[in-house]
Amino acid sequence: MGHVPMAKVSVDKDLCIGCGLCADLCSNVFQLEDDGKAGVKSQEAAQAELACAKDAASTCPTEAIKVEE
Repeated sequence: MGHVPMAKVSVDKDLCIGCGLCADLCSNVFQLEDDGKAGVKSQEAAQAELACAKDAASTCPTEAIKVEE
């Protein structure tokens, strides 16, 4: 079996407004953190839920979520 490249999912805290849309759409990958802004729970979850993470990125009103494959 070949190597599966890992996707990197990140949230730009400067752009995030803490609306919670990503956490609502993709709770296995995103969560609202103590600062009131979104964060990535784990890169492993992000890899397993890549389609979900991409949906969250595309619906983010401030484009704070980046998904790099």
